[in-house]
Amino acid sequence: MKTIKLKVTTPERVVLETQVEQITLSTQVGKVTILPNHVPLLSIIVPGIIETKQEGQIEHMATSGGFLEFHDNELTILADTAERADEIDLERAQEAREKAAEMKKDQQMHIDENQYAIVVSGIEKQLARIRVAKKYRPKGLGNKGVPRN
Repeated sequence: MKTIKLKVTTPERVVLETQVEQITLSTQVGKVTILPNHVPLLSIIVPGIIETKQEGQIEHMATSGGFLEFHDNELTILADTAERADEIDLERAQEAREKAAEMKKDQQMHIDENQYAIVVSGIEKQLARIRVAKKYRPKGLGNKGVPRN
């Protein structure tokens, strides 16, 4: 079966480098699924969930946005941040979402469109992290993504 060479990179590290059968993620124009031999694509990624399928196994990660480039069955994702489900600190993500929501309320009082957009993007990022952690993190991991004793 044909596969896609996938590399997910952030400014800090390579998060994932593997072969996958398909990948689904959110772009500015909506959700996109990329299969082997997809037409070349360059797109902006929005905060959300990246879903990969490999040998029947589905993996999930949260991203805060970035860019993707696909050609010749190679997909490169340059993300601001990206975390696999087992890496997410659920408690920290929930606290960050609450803080961003408070900032959003403050920004509505003092409208500065750029700051407001940054705060809304922060909320979307934290919501993606929370969804991935709650729904897809392996059972037996504590809030901080480490195994429970």
